[in-house]
Amino acid sequence: MTVIRKKKMDAATWISVGIVALIYVAVFVAEQLLPPTHMLFTVLKKGATYALVAVSMNLLNGFTGLFSLGQAGFMLVGAYTYAILTIPVDQRPAVYQYFDGGLVQFAMPVIPALICAGLIAAVFAFLIGLPVLRLKSDYLAIATLGFAEIIRAVFQWKNIGALTNGSNLLRAFPTFEDFNIKAADGTVVLRLSTLIPFVIAGVCIGLIVLLLHSSHGRAFMAIRDDEIAAEAMGINLSSHKQMAFCTSSFFAGIGGAMLAMYTASVQAKSFTSAMTYEILLIVVIGGIGSVTGSCISSFLFVACSEWWLRFLDQKQMIGDFEVPLLRNGFRLVVFSVIIMIVVLFFRQGIMGTRELPDLFRKRPKAKTAKGGKA
Repeated sequence: MTVIRKKKMDAATWISVGIVALIYVAVFVAEQLLPPTHMLFTVLKKGATYALVAVSMNLLNGFTGLFSLGQAGFMLVGAYTYAILTIPVDQRPAVYQYFDGGLVQFAMPVIPALICAGLIAAVFAFLIGLPVLRLKSDYLAIATLGFAEIIRAVFQWKNIGALTNGSNLLRAFPTFEDFNIKAADGTVVLRLSTLIPFVIAGVCIGLIVLLLHSSHGRAFMAIRDDEIAAEAMGINLSSHKQMAFCTSSFFAGIGGAMLAMYTASVQAKSFTSAMTYEILLIVVIGGIGSVTGSCISSFLFVACSEWWLRFLDQKQMIGDFEVPLLRNGFRLVVFSVIIMIVVLFFRQGIMGTRELPDLFRKRPKAKTAKGGKA
């Protein structure tokens, strides 16, 4: 009888868990002490959302080797699903004012609606994946990008406006602010609007990490490394590619729902191909094949684009001297230069293929031959 021993967590893993726990505590404390309008909370909310979407894209592009550019399309499906299912019934006549109150006349709780957002996105991925996953490399990227553009146009189609509200905004659904605990007079006694997106993203990313460490995750990486060898080992290529595609889309759908909660409104024209390129850029900067890298680069990307470089878009005066070049749009120029520098000096991204525990593990010393050098 064979005894299977569970692998124990080493010191590096425990240190990583402690760091993550401290980050959650710091977010909670900061939310109680700082004013709610502080730019830090905008970065944290959007960063947590982008971290989940980037990790979901990395699951497909980095760990499975499928080059897909349909992330914005699946986020759109998730955002619309969440919004449609959670708008209060008494608010629907105002939201669907051009479509007689809309087709759906019920409202779901937030958590079930988030799960439904992921499931509907996964269903779309399954249907799209049947013909598309037979393609490889650039052809797969073009096909999935085309899907994202088609789905964006379809959701704005007037003929299905009773469901999607056409090209009009969907609003009045629960947002992150609704998680704040309020007293009877309406004053906020405990702020949770920033911690909640961290919890949602953390749970989803944790599930992705567990998947990657399972037999299915090892099959994904085997397909990435060598499809022929993976198939020779008995791995069903089509089923595992479909599984990776649907799983990635499921979490992208939840990420889209989180983005809807962050922006407090949903409109199809916001989910352009530029959004997919942003997510792909985050994955590349963080490191293709690193969950930790995707998370770190998400917050750095959002902080730079939304907060730290904002002053470059405004005129700055030093006494009577006007600082040259500082005009609207100059921020994007500097941001692009920073990205190019990062790509040049970090060819494999910030983390490469390493994860957070790897930073605390000692590298094995190179063996030396007797009488010789290493």
